Amino acid sequence: MKAVILILSSLIGLAACTSVASPDDRDVNNSSIDTPKHHTENGFQNHPFVETAAPKGFMFYMRRFWGSVFTPDIPEGHALSEEDSIKLLNSFNGDKISWLGHASFLIEASGVRIATDPFLTEFASPLSWAGPRRYVESGIGLKNLPKLDVVIISHSHYDHLDEGTINALSNKEQIHVIVPLGLKSFFIERGYTNVTELDWNDSVSVKNIEITSLPSVHDSARSTSDHNQTLWSSWAINGPGQNILFVGDTGYSKSVFPDIGKTHGPFDYAILPIGAYEPRELMWMSHVTPEEAVKIGSDVKANTLIASHWGTVSSLTDEPPFEPPGRFKESGIYNGYSEKDLWVMKVGETRPISK
Repeated sequence: MKAVILILSSLIGLAACTSVASPDDRDVNNSSIDTPKHHTENGFQNHPFVETAAPKGFMFYMRRFWGSVFTPDIPEGHALSEEDSIKLLNSFNGDKISWLGHASFLIEASGVRIATDPFLTEFASPLSWAGPRRYVESGIGLKNLPKLDVVIISHSHYDHLDEGTINALSNKEQIHVIVPLGLKSFFIERGYTNVTELDWNDSVSVKNIEITSLPSVHDSARSTSDHNQTLWSSWAINGPGQNILFVGDTGYSKSVFPDIGKTHGPFDYAILPIGAYEPRELMWMSHVTPEEAVKIGSDVKANTLIASHWGTVSSLTDEPPFEPPGRFKESGIYNGYSEKDLWVMKVGETRPISK
């Protein structure tokens, strides 16, 4: 019974959106006319304001517990072996992108190697032995991961900021970590020395790559006591070879994403979350459907859409785990994308990228 309670507690911590936003969270940044609208006295909020939390109830968490114990069957061809993943990675010279599952991508652009939201361990949880879990290997594991130049983090939830992976990366002193406001200390405490925190619309350059923090519609937490104390971001990765948008997690916004398209688009590639969207009455404010992901791609003027945030972690939400790609492709084709511009990659797969 104690183990069950601990697992349920870890699931609540992961979901991090367990109650409606309190009045203290809403537009309480009037102390200074210069304070950005997404800043509050206690942390951050979405702007335009969105209630980023909903009461999920006991049965929602029981389903999460069940899904963490009984993982789904994996369709043939969903993931590559580590041997095949490494061989494919090394077969391409120049700019390329590899999907390591969920929101974890390895991007090589203009000689800079970037990892997004690296989650390469088993459990997305405050517990090392329980909680939402990977049911498919990453293709390229920690021991064979190439040395990184940059790590980008979208927000603090456990399936995007994985302490086990962060602790295990081998060349901490050489990695430039780029995070939303409030997350610098997490990395400094774990041995990283070059960490840059950015607010929305701030940028930093790494060699000839400019990386810009942009809005998303989400929230943050790693416990029941730190809700929205750190910021969440989408990221523009702009280099001489291509312009890439990485969105870790987001709900849809009819103002945020068209604005990103106007100010930072067009994008050659947009990495977009397509999973973790049911039930809609609970998830609409923080996780898009596959159809909304395609709408984001159109809003930001992206040429190629890359599916993310699906087919990797059990028990996050209620939709069938392998439903999202079909809906994503169907919506993309309906909205004018060709099939070659709608990437549903295998876990561990690498593809070359270019303008």
